[in-house]
Amino acid sequence: MKKLFLYITVGALALTSCDLDINDDPNYPADTDVTAGLLFPSVENYIADCVGDQMFNYAGYFAQYFEQAPTANQYNDLAELNLDEGSDLFVRCYRNLYAGALTDIQEILAKTDNPSDIFACTVMRAQAFQLLVDNLSDAPYSEALRGIEIAQPKWEDGKTIYEGVLAELDAAEAKLSNDDMTLTDPMLNGDLNQWRGYANALRLRMYLRLIDGGATEYTSKAKALVANQDNFFSDDVKWDVYSNASGQYNPWYDGYYSLGTINHCAAYPIISYMKTTADPRIKYAFDKSAETKDYVGQLPGAKTTTGDWLGISSGYNNDFVSLVNYKTTRDMAVYLFTQSELQFLIAEVQLRFNNDDTAAKEAYELGVTADFTSKGTEDGAVDEFLAASKTSWKGSTDAKLELIYKQKWVALFMRDHMEAWSEIRRTDVPALSNASAADIFENPAVYNPGDMIEPAVNYIVGGGLAKRVPYPSIARSLNPNTPTAKTLNEKVFWDVK
Repeated sequence: MKKLFLYITVGALALTSCDLDINDDPNYPADTDVTAGLLFPSVENYIADCVGDQMFNYAGYFAQYFEQAPTANQYNDLAELNLDEGSDLFVRCYRNLYAGALTDIQEILAKTDNPSDIFACTVMRAQAFQLLVDNLSDAPYSEALRGIEIAQPKWEDGKTIYEGVLAELDAAEAKLSNDDMTLTDPMLNGDLNQWRGYANALRLRMYLRLIDGGATEYTSKAKALVANQDNFFSDDVKWDVYSNASGQYNPWYDGYYSLGTINHCAAYPIISYMKTTADPRIKYAFDKSAETKDYVGQLPGAKTTTGDWLGISSGYNNDFVSLVNYKTTRDMAVYLFTQSELQFLIAEVQLRFNNDDTAAKEAYELGVTADFTSKGTEDGAVDEFLAASKTSWKGSTDAKLELIYKQKWVALFMRDHMEAWSEIRRTDVPALSNASAADIFENPAVYNPGDMIEPAVNYIVGGGLAKRVPYPSIARSLNPNTPTAKTLNEKVFWDVK
């Protein structure tokens, strides 16, 4: 049975002693009571909260899974890319990563010399910095987390940070011995082999971004990793602690649906691609339109114009689009790395760098199968899907790579929207349509199903899609070393295409 782990406070520890000191505040335990083992779940929870809550939401819009539903307005700015530092899109994630996860890791490392514990902390530190770079490109790194010693750390470029945390992973793994983990670990149950596999998956993800950012020397490292499937974790890496009980919901469900406002409907690109490939996963988290009795996606950034296009401005409402079925996420785990994504990355390496079509096909099909299983499709559905003309393994190398990337995009829906957005930026798949939202509305035949669509209302000067998030305003207010403000269309370091 799933159970929510509340590692926000360990104040109850102060009440377990027979020698209670009335001068001790039970809500603020002494530092000696907060052990390394008790701190580690908070590290996992802080990172999961970022990936499964704020990033899940805004990256869901940027990956064109979500659109703002017609009868609400909370996320018009996300749909229309009307964002700058004043929007504070990343402030909570920035705090959770630096003041939460990374600070707790520092404290754990000061309290343990167990090599396995240190390695697990280093893996989570690499995950945290990967997320910072993929959102901001630059971030405080080598001078960060030094307290009053360096209160205003320098910001460093993303490539330096990526290579830094990769070196940290190598160093921590080199010191592993036969010692078991002593940390409380609700995510991977203290299984060191799983932690090694998770570390290797993070390496592979970062290697591919470094390679496509111009650091081709990482190609040999990527090839070495995929040479053995045993190098990686089994199943998924997920924070699976939520339940159907009130107060124990998945954070995205709790934060967005429990407010009682319907803000999320399906975006046109994901619906159009899943319909053209006859994908049974379309029903996993989408409901059919009440008006058409079919799956209908809203054109990106078009909530304020679609009514005019239809000639029913006063009557355009949620009945005309497919709404997100929030209840599917009530007890959903937060996924930090899915088996499906891992297999698609392996398939890419096998095809691009090893020229091994057989191994690439196997990994591609494992990636699709893993997501079909995760989303509970009917028995036999995946075999039929993999045999269909639009999703079977055939054609040129470029066609097969596009198939890998598009199926990864589909698989990451309602799993890890941050990684979906990052992979779209890295691979340029799905591609950006040459047709405008208005053109597509007038004549859907001008559109290639699944392509990204520039928002009909787009606040990015010069147009385009979101390539980064703005620096958090709290960083600029506290640290004069924060770089000059960036706009949404300025790319992160690995996005060079």
